[in-house]
Amino acid sequence: MLLAAGGLLSGCVYRVAVQQGNYLDDKQISQLQSGMTRAQVRFLLGTPMLPDAFNADRWDYVYYLKVGRLKKAEQRRLTVFFADEKVARFEQAGFPEPAAPTPGAAPASVPSPVAPPAVAAGSTLN
Repeated sequence: MLLAAGGLLSGCVYRVAVQQGNYLDDKQISQLQSGMTRAQVRFLLGTPMLPDAFNADRWDYVYYLKVGRLKKAEQRRLTVFFADEKVARFEQAGFPEPAAPTPGAAPASVPSPVAPPAVAAGSTLN
């Protein structure tokens, strides 16, 4: 009887969702444009999860989510390719298809990151 109770309880084990990588939402992806600088891409998407050691002109943003034991894992990948320090193109896999843009709508712009003010030696910030 104890063995049967143990067998029934083994199916009721809670499985923690495993989430890894860079989660990017549709709004961030829609703002990515060719011609953006590396600083603008880093400001918009964050630091890439997989910097390519052999190709500095490629950034990979990978996301993985596994919920439970039986559900299929969600996998997304965004690869940004640079040429002359600007976005040349990007490829995405596993993301939902973007909605069609509304006619007459202005494209979204990404603000340039602002550098913090320089502090002279010996001075203090108040």
